[in-house]
Amino acid sequence: MPRLMAALYDSVLGVAERRGLARWRAEVLAPLHGRVLEIGAGTGLNLPYYPRTVTELVLAEPDRHMRARLARQAAVAPVPVTISDAPASPLPFADASFDGVVMTLVLCTIADVPGALGEARRILRRGGTLAFLEHVGAEEGSRRLRWQRRMEPLWRPLAGNCHLTRRTVDEIRAAQFTVRLVRSDDLPGLLRLGSPVVRGIATPSAGGG
Repeated sequence: MPRLMAALYDSVLGVAERRGLARWRAEVLAPLHGRVLEIGAGTGLNLPYYPRTVTELVLAEPDRHMRARLARQAAVAPVPVTISDAPASPLPFADASFDGVVMTLVLCTIADVPGALGEARRILRRGGTLAFLEHVGAEEGSRRLRWQRRMEPLWRPLAGNCHLTRRTVDEIRAAQFTVRLVRSDDLPGLLRLGSPVVRGIATPSAGGG
């Protein structure tokens, strides 16, 4: 299954990329600078959108099938790239060693979300940025959320433990981040089952940790 997921991943997301995801990726990555870590980099769909203000990019991807595809994309990246097989938690990097951390379409699959966000906070320098883009559960009481809850037990084993109903912005705040900006949009058509998609930036809260 992991090999198949890696092979199909870009094709499956193709419609979503054309309908908004690509533009949202560029938007959320634009403020980044300095040394940046992307957690769960997948096949490298973010790579074309990193600004040249990023001086070093570390791509962490534990799945070897995804990592093989990521390596091919990294060869033509617009910024210097290093690839790591590190999981989301624990991260093998020193405290306060990155200016930015990126998480896109990965917090839906991670088993220990608080642990992953805690690690992201640990490695960020003072004033560092967490850039995120994630699909989340629909509004409480909505028909879409009821469908997401019905479909999630079937969807998770087919989609690499992807959850449809997580409250990711709340999780980010609970991990002692201050969310500075958040935007939410729906994907069109059948993709609405994985909507809304939230994107934004957050910084470690003062006095936490």
